[in-house]
Amino acid sequence: MASHKESIIREPLVTGENITYAKVTDDILNPVENKPNKAWWIGFTVSSLGALLWVFAVSWTFWYGIGSWGLNKTVGWAWDITGFVWWVGIGHAGTLISAVLLLFRQKWRNSINRSAEAMTIFAVICAATYVVSHMGRPWMALYCLPLPNQYGSLWVNFNSPLIWDVFAISTYFSVSLVFWYTGLLPDIATIRDRGTGWYRRIYSVLSFGWTGSVKTWQRFETVSLILAGVSTPLVLSVHTIVSMDFATSLEPGWHTTIFPPYFVAGAIFSGFAMVQTLLLVTRKVLGLENYITMFHIESMNKIILVTGSVVGVAYITEFFIAYYSGGEYEQYTFLNRFIGPYWWAACMMYGCNVLMTQVMWFKRVRTNITMSWVLSIIVNIGMWFERFVIIVVSLHRDFIPSSWAMFYPTWVDVSVFIGSIGVFFTLFLLFIRVLPSIAMAEVKLLLKDQSEEYKLKQIKDGHLDPEQVEFYKNSLKKFDSVDISVYENA
Repeated sequence: MASHKESIIREPLVTGENITYAKVTDDILNPVENKPNKAWWIGFTVSSLGALLWVFAVSWTFWYGIGSWGLNKTVGWAWDITGFVWWVGIGHAGTLISAVLLLFRQKWRNSINRSAEAMTIFAVICAATYVVSHMGRPWMALYCLPLPNQYGSLWVNFNSPLIWDVFAISTYFSVSLVFWYTGLLPDIATIRDRGTGWYRRIYSVLSFGWTGSVKTWQRFETVSLILAGVSTPLVLSVHTIVSMDFATSLEPGWHTTIFPPYFVAGAIFSGFAMVQTLLLVTRKVLGLENYITMFHIESMNKIILVTGSVVGVAYITEFFIAYYSGGEYEQYTFLNRFIGPYWWAACMMYGCNVLMTQVMWFKRVRTNITMSWVLSIIVNIGMWFERFVIIVVSLHRDFIPSSWAMFYPTWVDVSVFIGSIGVFFTLFLLFIRVLPSIAMAEVKLLLKDQSEEYKLKQIKDGHLDPEQVEFYKNSLKKFDSVDISVYENA
């Protein structure tokens, strides 16, 4: 059977000279095996302070109750549910990258799937803390599960979308955790084999006896595909069920069938934006530019552009449905977004999510690291405001004008949200400190036919179409990790 030949016009997924299997291992394990640099310590200190703020704010909430938040008789959901939906959405990109792109054989995922999967797990943890803290009596959280209890036949309300949330998110977290850890096993075994003393013993336990035999690799590939198949429906189901928290109600602005696909597109949109935010910094701080290349950055920007455009179409569809329905309450809810007291939140939502992302149609923007990073942050700001507008702006003016009220967050609301960001970044920084942030075993698969070095050798052999070679050289000019002068005489 003929072997697959990679086209020369395809941009390389690994750049740099003299990239061997040993160099891949050394580069990726450098942050794990050596002391962290100054940038890591600065980030860890700041994020740890945020995590401490979260501990204090949540402890205050548990002690004094959710009355310490800015909720009132009209706005019973606000920053808490906004933060919950925002974090669940951020966790979507990890499953999409790890599972869906694996099934579609997209090899550019190999360099970014590990960090994206870790980000998914940490984001779901942050989302779960909002659910528990909003219960008022967090020690009763166990009763959300359909477990036998001392109250006889007391079961959860299976008709409630809030219970569907518990099932969906716990399933999502469990499958994502198993998928992430399964992919880590070969790399943990590599750390084990390079370590000594207690360091070796710890990673020996974590590697689950990985031997690297042919049978082990065959089972690894099989399990990865099975988990990818199981995880793929979760990309659609989890945020669909989260959207039903709103869509199954009769509240104007919520009671609409467009919410499931609208929420899924928004989740992928914000998830990829957060992956971009993290990896653009990580590749610079850890010196991984040869493995997270401009091709990866541009590909993620394209997905952000597509999903952002889908979200924009959903916004337009929402307004059309409200207009076409003829329902005065539904129409007023959407009109209130622009003429009501929260008009500025709606402007932030539409401006950040739709208008700002349209500049990514230009290749110069998609391949500019600074602009990509800034736009990724703008997207996540816009997606937070989207959830705020859907929840708070829809609630604060209901059917009875005498019940209309404004929501004003307290310092506890703000502290819980900022603190959750601190928890997220603390977990991520600890992750890149003790585990490889890039899947070494999967990146090594790219060296044979999709690395810059392999393609340069093909060019020097002189058996390629000159036009294709020229096209390839021009495509490399956008890479910040490629020395173009090498190709002048090639």
